[in-house]
Amino acid sequence: MSGIYLLALIAIWLFVGWIIYRLWRRWKPTALNRKILYIALGALLFSVWFGGPYWEVAGKKVYWDAQVRELCNKDGGVQIYETVELPADQFNRYVSRNWVLPDKSQATSSDDYFYEREVFYFHKDDPQVTRRLTRIIRRSDGKVLGESIRYGRGGGDLPGFWHGSNYTCPNSVSGFESSIFVKSDNK
Repeated sequence: MSGIYLLALIAIWLFVGWIIYRLWRRWKPTALNRKILYIALGALLFSVWFGGPYWEVAGKKVYWDAQVRELCNKDGGVQIYETVELPADQFNRYVSRNWVLPDKSQATSSDDYFYEREVFYFHKDDPQVTRRLTRIIRRSDGKVLGESIRYGRGGGDLPGFWHGSNYTCPNSVSGFESSIFVKSDNK
């Protein structure tokens, strides 16, 4: 249903733009200073009428993507504080098959390691801009073994039936768990 509203909005926007253009073309000043005003007014109307939707669609995304890049350059990425050697059976069971660590709230007393996540919202409106901090923690002493910090922007597109765009950095934090948990040489 939102696709119909979007098409109607675009049609109305184009129709009003056409009316503004027709009115502008009808006004034919004769004096030079009036012609200059006529051209300047036309350029201003064109800029506002087409610049506003550009800012609404692309400008906000460009601005927030630049903010995300800047934040990411400051402290985004992976920090490993300690590596842990796992016996081959545990390493093969977890790391080789996309490690499944429990969240802190779902971890049981038998889980030696768990992760905790913090999400901070820089901008909650559309587009949404977040900082996601993931920590892997050892239960026995509460030590943080590593941290992964990612920044991202989601949304900021025209409303419609399509999926919204996003931008995250660093682009890849793959290998976070496998950088902390290594296979033991002991059999």
